Amino acid sequence: MVANKMWGGRFEGGPAKIMEEFTPSIDFDKRLAEQDLAGSRAHARMLASQGIISKTDADVILKGLDAVAAEIAEGKFAFRRDLEDIHLNIEARLAEIVGPAAGRLHTARSRNDQVATDFRLWVRAACERADGKLTELIGTLVKRAGEHTATIMPGFTHMQGAQPVTFGHHCLAYAEMFGRDRDRFADAQKRLNECPLGSAALAGTSFPVDRETVARALGFARPMRNSLDAVSARDFALEYLAAATIAATHLSKLAGELVQWCSPQFRFVRLSDAFTTGSSIMPQKRNPDAAELVRGKTGRVLGDFVALATVVKGLVLAYGSDLQEDKERVFDAADTLERSLAVMTGMIADLAVNAEAMRAAANAGYPTATDLADWLVRVLQKPFREAHHIAGAIVKHAEELKLDLDKLPLAEMQAIEPAITADVLNVLSLEASVASRMSYGGTAPERVREQIILWGKRLP
Repeated sequence: MVANKMWGGRFEGGPAKIMEEFTPSIDFDKRLAEQDLAGSRAHARMLASQGIISKTDADVILKGLDAVAAEIAEGKFAFRRDLEDIHLNIEARLAEIVGPAAGRLHTARSRNDQVATDFRLWVRAACERADGKLTELIGTLVKRAGEHTATIMPGFTHMQGAQPVTFGHHCLAYAEMFGRDRDRFADAQKRLNECPLGSAALAGTSFPVDRETVARALGFARPMRNSLDAVSARDFALEYLAAATIAATHLSKLAGELVQWCSPQFRFVRLSDAFTTGSSIMPQKRNPDAAELVRGKTGRVLGDFVALATVVKGLVLAYGSDLQEDKERVFDAADTLERSLAVMTGMIADLAVNAEAMRAAANAGYPTATDLADWLVRVLQKPFREAHHIAGAIVKHAEELKLDLDKLPLAEMQAIEPAITADVLNVLSLEASVASRMSYGGTAPERVREQIILWGKRLP
């Protein structure tokens, strides 16, 4: 066995057999091929423009890189594990195509700044993909909200019926969450958009490189200001994973509600055959597998974040092979999040809403008791704590009589608080309760419609 000819001048022998299986990253970092080619093109053009290599050599290199790109696109490129990673695979194939000129491409760069650049380009694109899929999901939620601005359902605290809300309002709550997720990915993308290329191994380079030109060519806002930081920083990957974890957590919350809502005990919604499965033993079952998997995969995305945070927490400057572990975690999280977003969008788009079941559930548990207390404060000028006590006593009496609050005779309420008038009956229905929640951000259908209009302006 001989040393790797791409970097082995210092070595007389080759790696141990187990190292041939342990060290290569090509099995996963081949996903960086497009980014690696883009970086190499920008680097070659800069080297020529700075007179570091000849224009003739640069032209030969660029044509060779186009040939490599075509082979990869057509599935004809032979990825070799003995060449370890995507960088050496492309460089070796380039040498086979164009000859010695290929060796000039690596002038004034290292695999350290090369992989940092490739990875930033990939994560930047992942942020853009996440934003696109989040936008689709938000648009779907807003559309369903528009269909159900007045569809009454129970609002819960502690998983107990609390106050009535509308299904449209509920949908918009998730739109707000996913809107913040969009902001997080946009923030992450803004911070990561600096170019490491030209930092070389860790100290910069003695060649007169033009890092500004390379950064602009690759769509970065600027070059990174410190070469040590440029090759070692992976906080951009952690920030992407943090944003992905929060988004996945929001998906999990919504998925958990769908699992509950489509059960026979709730019957709030029905998921289509496209997102449910049957049981191998119980023919009556319609299992919400898609929602359960979205909920379950949240742990996977969180695990990716924890894994990478654990890798980088003890690393010193500048580059260590530990950082080879960064890409699999980010690739896995991105794949998982993007699929989960697509599945959730599909479920929300075609679920059927059972408005009657929602309304019946909303009417259980005296959900307008707060409206009664508010009326006592507003009309009878009672202190809220006293009103709360009176309303509680009336609810207890209605419960003893097995009557809904809006069906309790006025005389029964007046036996507890003589000052109550017939006007109170105007606030005790579900519709009246929902319509009264006119504060900004409230569940009143009028407010929900206003928010839908605002979302129409916010979405691309």
